[in-house]
Amino acid sequence: MLQTPTARRSALRVPAFRRYFLASVFSTFGLWIMRFLLGWSAWSLTESAFWVGLVSATMLLPTFVLSPVFGVVADRIRLRQGLLSTTFSLGVLGALTAAIWFTGWLDIYWLLLIALAKGMIMAAHHPMRLSMLPNLIERALLPSGIGLSAMIFNLSRILGPAAAAGLLTLTSTGAVFTLSALLFFCGTAFLLRIPDVAATGEKTEASLLTDLGQGMVFALSTPTIRVILLLATLNGLLGRAIIELLPALSGQLLDGTANTLAMLTALAGVGSILGALFISRQRGSEARLINLVLITLLGTSLLLYPLLLWQSLPLVAAMILLLALTMTIAGTGCQAMVQLSVSDEYRGRVLSLWTVITMGMPAIGAFVLGALADRFGFPVVLPLMATAVAAALLWLAPARRLWRVRQDDATTDKT
Repeated sequence: MLQTPTARRSALRVPAFRRYFLASVFSTFGLWIMRFLLGWSAWSLTESAFWVGLVSATMLLPTFVLSPVFGVVADRIRLRQGLLSTTFSLGVLGALTAAIWFTGWLDIYWLLLIALAKGMIMAAHHPMRLSMLPNLIERALLPSGIGLSAMIFNLSRILGPAAAAGLLTLTSTGAVFTLSALLFFCGTAFLLRIPDVAATGEKTEASLLTDLGQGMVFALSTPTIRVILLLATLNGLLGRAIIELLPALSGQLLDGTANTLAMLTALAGVGSILGALFISRQRGSEARLINLVLITLLGTSLLLYPLLLWQSLPLVAAMILLLALTMTIAGTGCQAMVQLSVSDEYRGRVLSLWTVITMGMPAIGAFVLGALADRFGFPVVLPLMATAVAAALLWLAPARRLWRVRQDDATTDKT
């Protein structure tokens, strides 16, 4: 007897998703190990914060420039083939980096080239990875699949660097780069076992730029998608930006020691994992998800007031955990709503825009908040930012009726 979406709450019950999930476990773990090693190598070679920052920026820059273009590509190609290409390429890059290290040639300029190559591959990987998920599970299980993927991402973000740092005390940097390559190759092996998926977009003779423009017009002219992208922007500018500023917050509000920062960072990771797990237990009800996103974003804003008033370590630690929890629920919920709202024809292009927003807004928010906090202090800046975000949420709240209309239309179509 086939299980209905109501009975089958977890995407892990779907064999194709289980294989995709295992591929994600290996490749995401390898990704965070490689990212840590590039930063560590930049520091060990130069002992310069400038070069470490430049390597990090070089990894991120291609996402902003190339992700929208690769979003068009994701709508045109067979997604499994695309994911196989990007995951295998990351493995080759890890193996190549290990070989360069073992030969003694690795210097900061090689690192910059490797970081740029990694950024270009990831710019292609993100829209393909996000577009693949709806082809593996039914609509009602999308929040479950997205939540589980986010949980692995956040868990790997904690365990990957920790494992790499531990291994560096036992073996060489080149050996750990080799391990990252092997993890990518294991991910590739599991991707070979998921079903092939035909290109979702229509065959077209239009140029990449023409298709890109059509995708942007579709995203910005569709009310539900436009609202979701605005909510994701607010989440990035406030909640995720605060997490990026944990070193500064720890320094201004608490004693600012390395142990304090490590504890706050770990608690933020725990909150993110719990938030992703919570979303993984939701079903594909857009009306419920929009309410959940609005409530948790409002909660993120309200949490900043006690965070500033209670300047003791246990209370700040609890607030950071809750902040990461609400931020992750809001962000992952937004991604689920994008997946539920967009048609397959435009999925890759819309999700590439989503990638740019979710990766770019925290950086912009952290830069602006950090600059203002240096001048006026966090006790002045954060309440003002929280109030502005709360006002924006109240302005956006009436948009919930868009999802009620969609739900009513879907019910009418079924009857």
